Amino acid sequence: MLDSDLSKALNQNWGDKVILVVEDVDTNKIFFDAALRRTNAKILWAKDGQQAIDLFKNNAVDLVLMDLQLPIMDGYTATREIKKINPNVPVVAQTAHVMSGEREKCMEAGCDDYLAKPIRLQVLMDTLSKFLNKPQ
Repeated sequence: MLDSDLSKALNQNWGDKVILVVEDVDTNKIFFDAALRRTNAKILWAKDGQQAIDLFKNNAVDLVLMDLQLPIMDGYTATREIKKINPNVPVVAQTAHVMSGEREKCMEAGCDDYLAKPIRLQVLMDTLSKFLNKPQ
């Protein structure tokens, strides 16, 4: 990877976007906060699937970054519920569970893409760009 590629990936202006990050682990929240802060996107945080659904219902969310292993309600169930509300909003799964079949399980739940932890910054930004930089 070239430094210029990473620089370009990080140089996003999503000031008109709302990203819902569903994550219950503080160290992962710190990573996402640092990665997304410079994009100017509005970031909403949920610690479990039920909180994610509640925030989704009450905000105009452009993309959901969904952890799958969550307390109260897991990310698979939360994704299905979010997709019932608005099937057009992209949901990107992020999980440390990278066993065979996990990607398929994510897609069956309605996820639009999948990131394996630990997530590389370049991969995160490229994945989000794929959804957030599309012409509306």
